[in-house]
Amino acid sequence: MRKSLDEFLVFLAVEKGSSANTIAAYKNDLQQLAEFIGPRAGSDGWRSLGRSDVQDFILDLKERGYTETSVARKVAALRSFFAFLTAEGAITTNPTDGLASPRVGKTLPKAISPNEIDELLEQPARRSTPEAKRDRAMLELLYATGMRVTELVSLDVSNLNLDPRAPYVRCLGKGAKERSIPIHDHALEALTNYLEDGRPMVVQQRNEPALFVNRRGERLTRQGFWLILKGYARSANLGNGITPHTLRHSFATHMLRGGMPLRNVQEMLGHANISTTQVYTHLTSDHLREVYERAHPRAQ
Repeated sequence: MRKSLDEFLVFLAVEKGSSANTIAAYKNDLQQLAEFIGPRAGSDGWRSLGRSDVQDFILDLKERGYTETSVARKVAALRSFFAFLTAEGAITTNPTDGLASPRVGKTLPKAISPNEIDELLEQPARRSTPEAKRDRAMLELLYATGMRVTELVSLDVSNLNLDPRAPYVRCLGKGAKERSIPIHDHALEALTNYLEDGRPMVVQQRNEPALFVNRRGERLTRQGFWLILKGYARSANLGNGITPHTLRHSFATHMLRGGMPLRNVQEMLGHANISTTQVYTHLTSDHLREVYERAHPRAQ
């Protein structure tokens, strides 16, 4: 079973060109299935699995509290894997054939208020350590640009242009598409402070290209940033629901509420289709309706 899984992961990387994040997610999902099946697979491995086994696995996920979105992603991983095994002749019957996927509704992004953003960004500013200077620069940049967290931690120092007349950052988004995003004064000040007084204190190799590094002087990971953000969110009393995407969602929502054209927000977020960005117009409409109803209670 392990050999087939490894071969599938190689197939994803080499043949399909899947991202490292997708491969890691599929690996985790399939290992979870293998652990659930356990001894019942016997010596026949994946060949012994039927649709009922897969259905039992899905039911177990739901009973353990996994969201419909997570279950749907895991089902997609199973479909791809068993389609691969069928094509390779490793199994004769695909246990996911005819299997219904969970219906996933389109969930509107959740944004936090500008005041909550200010409180979050204030947390690292209260400290003077090199790590705090890094953290402030990361949070300010993420909220200033709406970048994805993967784009943020992938940045090199060379991706920054800190000319105060027109500062910007270049990042590589989905589909290897590069875009340049202007950054405002707060982010510029935080980045300059980090590069001058923070990063030199922790980077080990002078030729290290990574913009944001950990305590070992190596490129910070997505997981590392996640833990940092959760810590500051707790300090700001924002609860456990704050994620890296929260800042991206908040950036888009606040930009549209401030009057920025939808097309400009689309370009800054790196959305291929404007329909993806249009989801934020629903948020701003809901916000305006709430404001109106509070001001005109008789209209409700």
